[in-house]
Amino acid sequence: MEDILDKIACTLADLENSNSLKKFISQALKKKVPVLKILEKGLRKGLNEVGRRYEAGEYFLSELLFGASMMEEAMKILAPQLKAEKLEEKGKIVLGTVRGDIHDIGKNIFKMFAEGAGFEVYDLGVDVNPENFVRTATERKPDVVGLSALLTTTTPEMKTVIEDLQKAGIRDKVKVLLGGNAVTNQFGEEIGADAVALDAVQGVDFCKEWTK
Repeated sequence: MEDILDKIACTLADLENSNSLKKFISQALKKKVPVLKILEKGLRKGLNEVGRRYEAGEYFLSELLFGASMMEEAMKILAPQLKAEKLEEKGKIVLGTVRGDIHDIGKNIFKMFAEGAGFEVYDLGVDVNPENFVRTATERKPDVVGLSALLTTTTPEMKTVIEDLQKAGIRDKVKVLLGGNAVTNQFGEEIGADAVALDAVQGVDFCKEWTK
């Protein structure tokens, strides 16, 4: 099992073509490798390496975007599998990338993990204004509101969303989870979030704990 997961990770990290990646994912599914393992030990590991090479100057923006597109193609194969594995509904999550930020790779990975764990996810997309978060949280009555940000310049939007949830009288009815490279545990504490997820798996673990 580890061998096929390594092939998936390396194929993504080395930005080989999507067909090779799809082939290895199909092989893993035939071998009954759990979908969450494919995501965590294969795709996420490979995507992390793409990010590392980008930060080290080995990859440029075009490579980063190509890696994201490969990940998106892989998710199309795994999404039905995740839904098939889904057990009882664990809870509801309202999710989005905050206003001013259009990055969604991390958000989408978290969404896949959360849906695979049995959560119903209302994905508001990217560049979401605070009013939209509050309105959807009021209408859908989720257990968790997930806020994502990759750009440090957009993190103040997270504080605004939390303040607006308070003004709307529903802050005590939901847990607020922060995610993305721009956020730290210290920042989460400062603005009154319930938790900061360093990765998708940890984020889903928080959600599971809150909805026991």
